Amino acid sequence: MRKTEKIFIDTEYIKLDNLLKLSGAFQTGGQAKLMVQNGAVKLNGEICTMRNRKIRSGDVVETDDIVIEVYDK
Repeated sequence: MRKTEKIFIDTEYIKLDNLLKLSGAFQTGGQAKLMVQNGAVKLNGEICTMRNRKIRSGDVVETDDIVIEVYDK
């Protein structure tokens, strides 16, 4: 069963690789970059290979291990 993590941001957006690190999905930016480039990350149900993609409140990011829900603070 995948863990669900709620992340609250106080900016307009957060970049995908930073969100993955912040949530604990990956320990380093390098790991996050590699997994995004390899198609192992979904944004709102679709595979996303752009590590600098802007993630905003209401977006849902998924990996095999975690579901990250993004909200405004």
